[in-house]
Amino acid sequence: MLDKDISAQLQQYMGMLRRPFTLTATLGSDAKSAELRELLEQVAGMSAHITLRTDGSDARAPSFALTRPDGQQHLRFAAIPLGHEFTSLVLALLWTGGHPPKVAEDTLAQIKALEPAQDLNFEVYMSLSCHNCPDVVQALSLMAIFNPRIRVTVIDGALFPQEIEAREIMGVPAVYLNGQFFASGRMTLEEILQKVDTGAAARDAGKLSSKAPFDVLVIGGGPAGATAAIYAARKGIRTGLVAERFGGQVNDTMEIANYPGVPETNGPAWAAQLEQHVRNYEVDLISAQRVAEVIPAAQPGGLITVRLENGGTLQSRTLIVATGARWRNVNVPGEQEYKTKGVAYCPHCDGPLFKGKDVAVIGGGNSGVEAAIDLAGVVRHVTVLEYNPDLKADAVLVSKLKSLPNVTIRTHAQTTEITGSQGKVSGLSFKNRDSGASEHVALEGVFVQIGLVPNTEWLGSVVQRNPMGEIVIDAKGATSAPGIFAAGDCTTVPYKQIVVSAGEGAKAALGAFDYLIRTPAAH
Repeated sequence: MLDKDISAQLQQYMGMLRRPFTLTATLGSDAKSAELRELLEQVAGMSAHITLRTDGSDARAPSFALTRPDGQQHLRFAAIPLGHEFTSLVLALLWTGGHPPKVAEDTLAQIKALEPAQDLNFEVYMSLSCHNCPDVVQALSLMAIFNPRIRVTVIDGALFPQEIEAREIMGVPAVYLNGQFFASGRMTLEEILQKVDTGAAARDAGKLSSKAPFDVLVIGGGPAGATAAIYAARKGIRTGLVAERFGGQVNDTMEIANYPGVPETNGPAWAAQLEQHVRNYEVDLISAQRVAEVIPAAQPGGLITVRLENGGTLQSRTLIVATGARWRNVNVPGEQEYKTKGVAYCPHCDGPLFKGKDVAVIGGGNSGVEAAIDLAGVVRHVTVLEYNPDLKADAVLVSKLKSLPNVTIRTHAQTTEITGSQGKVSGLSFKNRDSGASEHVALEGVFVQIGLVPNTEWLGSVVQRNPMGEIVIDAKGATSAPGIFAAGDCTTVPYKQIVVSAGEGAKAALGAFDYLIRTPAAH
């Protein structure tokens, strides 16, 4: 089941267990049950702290529960957690066995203190190829392990397709709470806690507003924001970083193979390393918070005020905006209505849910063509629609795409509507820009891959932005507002690449430091 290297690595981790627990498996006579049995036998054989039972009677088979002798833990995997979820399995084993989690003490205390009106019974649907799913799986697993009022079942949609069909799930991760839809897509532990702990926002607002002013406050936790925080902190000045999601859009990147010194990695892994690097310095990291407004300083050298959506405020002598960009919407009828019901933006995450079905990819750039190539190995047929006369992707990708037998390429195609039936996508309409004729393709999934839009609308007229919404900056990252700098994909800097954003973050931090030493503090 596990190869020699992974088995040796897991054996080391199992040496960290400090207390006993039981793996109770519910198995059938099918091949997947046999596969799960083999995995659990290997795991149980690595530590005297683990007892394996195969007499479970859960409704889902194959599945297994992790339980402590005190019975105060309710975590179950209706899955064979390999692939992207292997780390989730390892962490669940470690935490159940008494190894402390690497989360902030106040966050763990918040989990333990939760006293919901009724027990929280979460079901999280994932796929083993989804790189967005582990964060949600691990967050909910942690909550189940440390609060007896929380039950969590992690379900591989490929193992239980009847549930996927019944609940019409067309995007993962998909989370249900007490039988009702709760959320979909990537979420952090802090974001989940905010949704279930109704008093958290007010408590957080008070704590945040009481913080002393910063010398440099960074908004955004992607490559630009994280690098800016590192460079600022290394100058020995008071540095803060506020982010809705650390790592930003890097978390949605499956492969990184062009970052100097890192021959190959994936987005979530690189983002985790980036966060740890920031935490190595004295940076006040404020996560799961969205900024609502920036109020510029009354005069150069004065304090800039940042108002958060939870009502809290932060102040700083300089500000670095590094809020990145998001996937651009195609903005046609049906797109918003059928999001997570056939309209998707991450082929790696949601592609397996369309196995054997017909789908379309809107966009003929690198991301669109790469998505079509990936999907062609899973789905029945892929239709690629490109607005321009030719595909814009690299020649090697276009050549690969054209070699695939189950791909149709339509250029000069303007998407006009995403159609649906019974609450989910049923087709896509487009106009042939050569002839003007309208056409319709029957399909069950539409993957939108048409580029990025900067996350800057919330700034209003505080700083100058170009017609595309990008923040206009000078050679040092300075904006039109004194003391406010910007970096990365949200700015006018060309070439939206991770390495470019990181460099721009460093430059903005150095520019902010230069501003601080040359501008007297206003009183």
